[in-house]
Amino acid sequence: MVKLTEEMKEAFSKVRIFPFATASSDGVPNVIPIGMCQLVDDETIWIVDNYFLKTRENLDENPKASLFVWGPEVGACFQIKGDVEIKTEGEDYEKAYSMAKSKGEKYPAKALIVLKIKAVYECMPGNNAGKEIL
Repeated sequence: MVKLTEEMKEAFSKVRIFPFATASSDGVPNVIPIGMCQLVDDETIWIVDNYFLKTRENLDENPKASLFVWGPEVGACFQIKGDVEIKTEGEDYEKAYSMAKSKGEKYPAKALIVLKIKAVYECMPGNNAGKEIL
């Protein structure tokens, strides 16, 4: 596993909406904005599936995903790639379900997407753009 640096964790904490990318087993990409996204430790991100459709289909076929961390207040830009596990029961799912419901009863919290970070890539302009940094 790859562990985010303190600077990356600080940048992550400032983002409110993350672009979340997946691809089907035959490579058709999909990207959506997500808000219920939480860094639970240096190498694990929790994402709550409230309204996924193509995203969930893609994750069922191809359990890999990517998040983009950027914003005017962030001062950084990087892409996180990782492997995904989908949970619909158990202690972690129950915690995610409670978190979603605390934000509003309208959120169904159909599943918890657990993303284990495998790589981080630079997105800032310059000589390191696109290069793996972790």
